[in-house]
Amino acid sequence: MAPCYQSSGCTWMPAAGQVFMIEKTSDFAASTGAGYELQMGRFSRLLASGFLDFSEISDNGLILDAGCGTGSLTAEMQRRTSRAQIVGVDISPAYIAHAQKSISDTRTTFDVADLTTLPFPDAHFGQAFSQLVLDFIPETDLAFKELFRVLKPGAQFSAAVWDARGGLVFNRMFLDTAAVLDEGAEALRKKNFTRPLRQPGQLKQVAVSAGFTDVREGEVMIRTEFTSFDDYWVPFDGEDGPIPAYLSKRPAEMKSKIKDAVRLAYLDGDDDGPRSYVAVALAISAVRTA
Repeated sequence: MAPCYQSSGCTWMPAAGQVFMIEKTSDFAASTGAGYELQMGRFSRLLASGFLDFSEISDNGLILDAGCGTGSLTAEMQRRTSRAQIVGVDISPAYIAHAQKSISDTRTTFDVADLTTLPFPDAHFGQAFSQLVLDFIPETDLAFKELFRVLKPGAQFSAAVWDARGGLVFNRMFLDTAAVLDEGAEALRKKNFTRPLRQPGQLKQVAVSAGFTDVREGEVMIRTEFTSFDDYWVPFDGEDGPIPAYLSKRPAEMKSKIKDAVRLAYLDGDDDGPRSYVAVALAISAVRTA
């Protein structure tokens, strides 16, 4: 069954353990909101603060959180505003349901929607923000054009994606280690590092091509903290995101072999315990011209 908009009265949700993915418009494996929170939500919440510092959100009008996931950025928007109306959209019904349960505020609404075919009229929003999602949309140009379309002339648009090749240590540690052992991991690593928008300058290039002007580039850095190797590894045993999707298809023997090798990389000659890794996101802030 295809997803439909919450506002249309549709109540369908994936069954427990069902992974939801629409290959043509997003290649991110999405299963449950709790799964995403464990895999990436804890870090997207940290990133949201720095991203909005860079973007300078205004407290007025309608604001779009494009690809809101479980609501990390939306929640930070709420904390920084008192009058603005916030609309969060995501392609995953499971993530939207989680956001609706986590964030209850009359100024905020959530809907299931595809960023390449947004269900809003032209010139509808005064601001739009997108964090950690646009690089998972194969039709990147189309998504940017849709965001341009739904923004008012003079509106602000800001986006951030991980610098996966040069600035996401915890992710690269797994991929570089697993790629030595398994061709499937090497293929995943190649896809991960060559996704659209993940190289410096690519966000600006696509934004300008879509019609945005006054593009300002920057970087937002956080630290991803883990209490132990188990804390690091547990999200990979889930179903949300590229690495869990890859591991779920590996034979038990190969998965065990990869886990042992990644454990050695995590320990790095030291005792098990806390680790702190740098994570850098590439960001832009731009203006929707007339």
